[in-house]
Amino acid sequence: MSIRLYNTAIRAKQDFVPINPDRITLYVCGPTVYGRAHIGNFRPAVVFDVLQRLLRHTYGPDKLVYARNITDIDDKIIDKARAEGVAIDTITERYEALYLEDAATLGVERPDLHPHATSAIPAMVAMIEALVAKGHAYAAEGHVLFDVGSYPSYGSLSRRPLDEMIAGARVEVAPYKKSPADFVLWKPSTKDQPGWPSPWGRGRPGWHIECSAMIAESLGTTIDIHGGGIDLTFPHHENECAQSACAHDGVALANIWMHNGFLNFGGGEKMSKSLGNVQSVADLTADGWSGDELRLALLSAQYRQPLTWDESLLAQVRARLDRWLRRLGDVPKGPRPPPPPGVVD
Repeated sequence: MSIRLYNTAIRAKQDFVPINPDRITLYVCGPTVYGRAHIGNFRPAVVFDVLQRLLRHTYGPDKLVYARNITDIDDKIIDKARAEGVAIDTITERYEALYLEDAATLGVERPDLHPHATSAIPAMVAMIEALVAKGHAYAAEGHVLFDVGSYPSYGSLSRRPLDEMIAGARVEVAPYKKSPADFVLWKPSTKDQPGWPSPWGRGRPGWHIECSAMIAESLGTTIDIHGGGIDLTFPHHENECAQSACAHDGVALANIWMHNGFLNFGGGEKMSKSLGNVQSVADLTADGWSGDELRLALLSAQYRQPLTWDESLLAQVRARLDRWLRRLGDVPKGPRPPPPPGVVD
């Protein structure tokens, strides 16, 4: 069986040829656990759950190593912990547990590996040290920054001009940066913020270095497939490409990059916490929708395309799933839970 995958890096489909058929590697960017994930956050979890099942079916159940990280150190986590007057692990453990609970409701299998950022600090510090030693990063005022100008291929994944990327990323303009595009690898922590020792002082990692370090530590220098939402293409995945290649003497981080489209809510806006147009898996199941219905709804459009999320979609999916189950003679006994008011089942 031949598998063809769309590779964002080349903007085309290609045959999937694993680096090592006996150890296929897949890494997907996971949640930042500072609040309950909304249904849109679970589109990549469901999409790449389908992919990992396909890879295991094709190559063998034990031939894939699938990793999905947990970002458990982040300024939003620190702010949430401060607001509640608790330690950051109280926040991260709470919302990681809820994420896994909601993922299970959607039929998402747990990955083989779930590296946590706070457990990979030594690997991050080592990678940053390598980048500094090779002239691709520099220390300034307690920070360490990646020197974008040192990597001529920067922008090759997202394929946007540098000035456009700078504007689109709303990058922080700081006096200690050589260029506005340079991004933080390490930043200082105040006494009331979590921090770890490093050659540049007590601090914590920037977001982008986490995945590069965890991939190298748990899966290897170059992996078969790297996945995530399309919103991560720039800056997160672009920065991962750059820092990993520079740390590893030009070797590519991933052979194939895959990105799923947004989940749009009602009027077409991207579903996001900042817009307040979110629904959690728990909200939806409380309204009477099953995990199977929600999973099928997330898979009802081609995975790279945007998906409009509304009650009409859910009602259509319920009717479709019922038809399939009737043909299989596997309709659950007893009355079906009614749909929300105003929805025709």
